[in-house]
Amino acid sequence: GVNMRRTHTPLLLGAAALVAGCYDQPAPTSPAIPRASLAAVAAPLLTTPEMVRQLAASRGVVALPPKPVVRQPLTNLGQALLFDPILSGNRNISCATCHLPSVGMGDGLALSVGEGGNGFGLDRRHPAGVFIPRNAPPLFNIGAMKHLFWDGRVQAGADGRVHTPAGASVTPAMQRVFEFGPASALGLFPVTNRAEMRGMSGNELAEIPDADVTAIWAAVMKRLGKIPQYRAMFQAAYPRTRFEDMTFAHASNAIGAFMVDKLTFANSPWDRFLAGNDRALTTPQLEGARTFLTLKCSLCHTGATFSDDQFHNVAVAQIGPGQGDGVSLLDDFGRMRVTGLASDKYLFRTTPLRNVELTGPFGHTGVIGSVRGFIEHYSESDKKLMDFDPSSLEPSLRGTLLANAADILAQRDTLLQGVVLTPALVEQLTVYMLALTDDAARNLSHLVPQRVPSGLPMMPARR
Repeated sequence: GVNMRRTHTPLLLGAAALVAGCYDQPAPTSPAIPRASLAAVAAPLLTTPEMVRQLAASRGVVALPPKPVVRQPLTNLGQALLFDPILSGNRNISCATCHLPSVGMGDGLALSVGEGGNGFGLDRRHPAGVFIPRNAPPLFNIGAMKHLFWDGRVQAGADGRVHTPAGASVTPAMQRVFEFGPASALGLFPVTNRAEMRGMSGNELAEIPDADVTAIWAAVMKRLGKIPQYRAMFQAAYPRTRFEDMTFAHASNAIGAFMVDKLTFANSPWDRFLAGNDRALTTPQLEGARTFLTLKCSLCHTGATFSDDQFHNVAVAQIGPGQGDGVSLLDDFGRMRVTGLASDKYLFRTTPLRNVELTGPFGHTGVIGSVRGFIEHYSESDKKLMDFDPSSLEPSLRGTLLANAADILAQRDTLLQGVVLTPALVEQLTVYMLALTDDAARNLSHLVPQRVPSGLPMMPARR
């Protein structure tokens, strides 16, 4: 029932086959080959840059496509909207509250704290202990992705349109506003979500019925239209359209434009290596690249973003409030919530790996804290799930671990069966992951505006 129906033809290098052999335990009926002897046989074959580039090509691991040229007034508008709490019901949270430039465009928390919370990043708390059901995904390179959100509910359709949970409420006229594919539609949804931005009560957005997303979007635009600076910024971004004729699609498209323009990073050591610089990777990183590209990792973590843009069950523990699924109503059925297919239960989008060292914690519930832990999880992931210890979580989440491990494992991706990673392999893979960071993504404080048009208080530039 997993989404792995494609066949893959990895490059058959002698060393590649041997390293891949280290990755899987032999079947019970097979004679066990000592790992040490495997390593000894594999060691003499020198890892060359050309070998690694050939492996990358065979796995479909390619450079990011060039980002589109974005007109400056549109980027400026998107920046203001991303950081301005005016988009939230009670004017107390912005998109950037959970996507902080100082925390790799996430918030550093396992599960985000939305509307009604106080503080920023790791200091953010909710007085009633309320959490968002899923980890805040980072916003890097989203212009190259076909599916957004953990369950891919905003996605590029084969018909050229963007498909969203709002269905026909996203009208053909709104679709025509979208310039950056799914990235343009991303901003439509946090503003409609009560726990994330709209609030339960106390404002005119909260009074609108949940199902009437059109009215919610119109109410947000009405707010923005009362601020002269926003009217001018919208007009500059869309000079051929009167503000009165604009919809929230124009705001969401601008937010997408800012992310595509300012959060696309394609100059990591790995990018320079792919472009032909043999010295861009250290020797350990080159070895790690070979290991990554010969193991099963690169079957799913592939393409320009190191994500196949598909959905898999990799046995991540379920914590927090869940999405109202299952008998407990505390479960999260993942992709099944979008497709309705039982075979998609517990499947979540493959995590992109660019800038991965900056974007933890990992998993749809953020239960894996470090890059090394993220890699280690894939080794005997069934045991990792069964033995998951919530004591590493913040205190208010420790008691929320759902006893659904058996159900998750019944749907676990068959690719993970028998996968065992030695400490040496984990080390190699960890070293390689660090070669995927673009240094320009490390400090994004310059993206925080001095002020926002509403005049509302924002987050500090640095934490």
